[in-house]
Amino acid sequence: MDENVLEQVYQEKLEERIIAQLAKEKAIPLEKAMQIYYGSELADKIHNGMEGIQYLDYRVLTQILEETELERLLDN
Repeated sequence: MDENVLEQVYQEKLEERIIAQLAKEKAIPLEKAMQIYYGSELADKIHNGMEGIQYLDYRVLTQILEETELERLLDN
C-alpha cells in the first residue's frame, strides 16, 4: 500500500475519533460535532499535517478543539 494512502486512512480515522469523542463529551449530535470539527482551525492543521499535530492522541486533540472552539460550542 502506498504511504500516502496509509497516511490518508490514518487521518480519516483520527478525524472520526475526534468527532465521536467531542459528541460524547459535550452530549451533542454527531452532525453538530462534525460541523464544529470541520469548521475548526484544528481540522485544517491536521489535514495539512502542520507541526506533526496529527500524531497526538485523539483525546488530546479533542481537548484542544474544545478549548479553541469553546465559544462556538456554547453559542450553538
